[in-house]
Amino acid sequence: MKILVTGGAGFIGSAVVRQAVARGHGVVNVDCLTYAACLENVAGVAESPLYAFEQVDIRDRAALDRVFAAHRPDAVMHLAAESHVDRSIDAPGAFIETNVNGTYNMLEAARAHWTRMGKPASFRFHHISTDEVFGSLPADKAVKFTEDTAYDPRSPYSASKAASDHLVRAWAETYGLPVVLTNCSNNYGPYHFPEKLIPVII
Repeated sequence: MKILVTGGAGFIGSAVVRQAVARGHGVVNVDCLTYAACLENVAGVAESPLYAFEQVDIRDRAALDRVFAAHRPDAVMHLAAESHVDRSIDAPGAFIETNVNGTYNMLEAARAHWTRMGKPASFRFHHISTDEVFGSLPADKAVKFTEDTAYDPRSPYSASKAASDHLVRAWAETYGLPVVLTNCSNNYGPYHFPEKLIPVII
């Protein structure tokens, strides 16, 4: 299987890239290399014949179309996003442009590619989102988010991710694009960008 991974030079994306290559999958890493991305995160797989890197901004639809046509992926894992809440408060426009408009471009490029392939049922567009679209948990620790929790974003970041989630669902319902949408909580570990709490403290 060949997987197109957006944001594959970032913290979580690079972990996906490294694991996918280790499992024998072809990977096309699409990343525009903003401040939080680092190609050293994928240096261990950079020479693998299974790996390809494309420095492309997901806001550039023409570039995305070129990448899809050149690599013909079997699936997409869309992780590229502006993701820091404090930065979203200071500069919300970048979050709308990348997380909303960028996701729209990815959906349309993926849909065009899927259509050219004959709309195979095996194709997947996996959109990686955040639990922050559900708002804040109450102090009662017995309460947990589930897939049925109502959306209640509280920051420009979470609002932009909620909007992108709605686009993904709409493309599934309207066009039949095979999608998977996941909402993960905070993660930490090796290669974590140092503006985040745990690596800052360490």
